[in-house]
Amino acid sequence: QVQLVESGGGLVQPGGSLRLSCVASGSISNIAAMGWYRQAPGKQRELVARFISGGDTNYAEAVKGRFTISRDNAKNTVYLQMNSLKPEDTAVYYCNLDLLDPLRIIRTYWGPGTQVTVSS
Repeated sequence: QVQLVESGGGLVQPGGSLRLSCVASGSISNIAAMGWYRQAPGKQRELVARFISGGDTNYAEAVKGRFTISRDNAKNTVYLQMNSLKPEDTAVYYCNLDLLDPLRIIRTYWGPGTQVTVSS
């Protein structure tokens, strides 16, 4: 079993910063990707930032230059530093983990989500 637990969400004023953390536990090997998605009310879940195998990163255009993803492999933890937050960043942020199983099938896991609200 794999579990993901997010923390660090909350209410912040426009222009402020937050740091999200996601700790993965359980049987974790062959990570294909790990990162963050978000879902705003009435919208589809979208990629925010993630690491893919090989160490490369993907960022959504809307967050480039403001958000930074980082990780601590020893702790199976991924972070999302969010700066210069805007009201349109308001969403539930989900941690995502894709594992490649022995049959080379991607197994996808999600955390329960953490609310980020950017408002004055």
